[in-house]
Amino acid sequence: MDKDDLKLTSSEIGTLWGEYVNGTAVDMVNRYMVSIIEDEKIKALFEDAIQVFAEQKKQIKTFIKNEGFPVPIGFNESDLKTGAKRLFSDIFCLHYLHIMTMHGLLGHTASLSSSVREDLRRFYDSSGDDGMKLFHQTIDLLLEKGHFQRDPYFYPRSNPEFVSGQQFLNRFFGSKRPLAATEIANLSMNIKKKVMAKTLSIGFSQAAQSKEVRKFLKSAQDSADQQIQSLGKILHNDNLPVPMSWETEVTTSQDPPFSDKLMLYHIGFLLQASQGYHGAGLATAMRTDIVAEYEKIILKNLMVTKEWFNIMTKNRWFEQPPLAPDRKKIAKDK
Repeated sequence: MDKDDLKLTSSEIGTLWGEYVNGTAVDMVNRYMVSIIEDEKIKALFEDAIQVFAEQKKQIKTFIKNEGFPVPIGFNESDLKTGAKRLFSDIFCLHYLHIMTMHGLLGHTASLSSSVREDLRRFYDSSGDDGMKLFHQTIDLLLEKGHFQRDPYFYPRSNPEFVSGQQFLNRFFGSKRPLAATEIANLSMNIKKKVMAKTLSIGFSQAAQSKEVRKFLKSAQDSADQQIQSLGKILHNDNLPVPMSWETEVTTSQDPPFSDKLMLYHIGFLLQASQGYHGAGLATAMRTDIVAEYEKIILKNLMVTKEWFNIMTKNRWFEQPPLAPDRKKIAKDK
């Protein structure tokens, strides 16, 4: 049997399904942003991103169709309002593209790790290469415009050192040691992701048409703000800079550029993705106060995600992924 004729596994179908739904959601946001961006260099990056995903979308549809599965509905032009007023500044759009490219790279890597069939692995290789190129381009342009937020600098010590006791872990009891570089890296990254989620929540809450959706987005905004403050306080207490906010990059427009379904889904996607970043932060945290803060944030996000799920399902906006056969039901219905 030809290795490319092997049936796709449940993991491979699942990752393709996720890539399609998430990709179409971000693609609609990119299409709106490219319509409002005035800076030609930023616009060019968005045009490239849209073109790259168009090719990826075709290939994903082919993979799914060839296995006999229905192609997800995902998001399309019906979720995009043509001619909507500007809701975000050009610079925020660039930050958005940079962070969503990082999400895409991690998604491609996770999908690749679940793939066995060679043609699918080659597809994710190519997708990763495209994402890496865009990742570099967004950083270069943010640097050029003076808007890339660097993490804190360290002054090197003369020799390697070893941990000598439990005080390295303690924060509630005993002396407090300075933050480790690994802890700072995850704190900064998590704050930057929260800043983007908060900014999107602010913009979307202005534009959403449903009162229920607006209420949830306001709640998500408040939750993100609390987490920014709590993680930022840990950096601040060590006299380290906290990543800046982007709230002022949202205009006062109330003109909805997207459907409520898309705006709500996007915030839910960021909530779920953030749990992975919080988990990475928890795994590298070696100070008890940081561990406790991540645990509190993860628990809070689970509660917010449950509320998000209830609204999505109530409105029949949550598209069901492929399910395993229900063997008990099949046997019962015979």
